Amino acid sequence: MAKIIKKSLNNKPDETRTFEKGKVEVASLNDVTIGRAEFEPGWSWEKCVKPLAKTNSCEAPHTQYVISGRMKVVMDDGTEEEFGPGDVGIVPPGHNAWVVGNEKCVAIDFTGMTTYAKNQ
Repeated sequence: MAKIIKKSLNNKPDETRTFEKGKVEVASLNDVTIGRAEFEPGWSWEKCVKPLAKTNSCEAPHTQYVISGRMKVVMDDGTEEEFGPGDVGIVPPGHNAWVVGNEKCVAIDFTGMTTYAKNQ
């Protein structure tokens, strides 16, 4: 019989990964990993996470819900989108992203946090 699983990103995430101008707090629930990402103004994937990922662009697939702040995403093919509070979206692998404006961007990610911002 399946059992209820409950964890908290507020009190005790399974893991917290910090990097320049940001962090992700991660909870793993069997084969599902959910993360809360917090990116400070001035954060960009290229400057702050690329040195950890060691890839040309972000290769994590993101299914996200933005709680606060704004983030611009540019795909490797040049396609662009900006996300803000209340927006949900899918961002496939092969992109760069950065915080827009002076407010911290906070988002919940349902698909891309398993290895995001881990030293490769």
